[in-house]
Amino acid sequence: MLHPALKYASVFLLSTVKFLGGPLAGASMGLHFWTTLALTVGGMMTSVFIFSGVGRAWMQHRQKQRRLRREPIFTKRSRNIIKVFRKFGMGGIAFLTPILLSPIGGTVIATLLGVPQQRIMLHMLWSALFWGVTLTFVSMHFGHLIHHK
Repeated sequence: MLHPALKYASVFLLSTVKFLGGPLAGASMGLHFWTTLALTVGGMMTSVFIFSGVGRAWMQHRQKQRRLRREPIFTKRSRNIIKVFRKFGMGGIAFLTPILLSPIGGTVIATLLGVPQQRIMLHMLWSALFWGVTLTFVSMHFGHLIHHK
């Protein structure tokens, strides 16, 4: 049996990288709903906070590198990301981050598109709460399928 601190750390760390891992891990380890939810949302928001700050520095570094190498600013990939952003906005990126992107991926995309850090944090928080409640509830409800004693 794992020490409770290891269980908490597992849920938290999984949520920083892949959001869905938090609720699944919490349910499989028998953690309570609110504990799992708090650790999952906390893990995602920690990742969002770190990468929204680091993302800005990385973006400035990449821009400087492109200017030095005289690379084109827009690539096919960057045009596609901009199309998605224009169509759905920051709310769309935040909504899709926990289920399709990772907390890191969604945050980096928003940062590269120039969304202010406060706005990224706000949108990612409501998204983490919405998906955290939904996925934790589903994981707990179907926990009998994955919980082993």
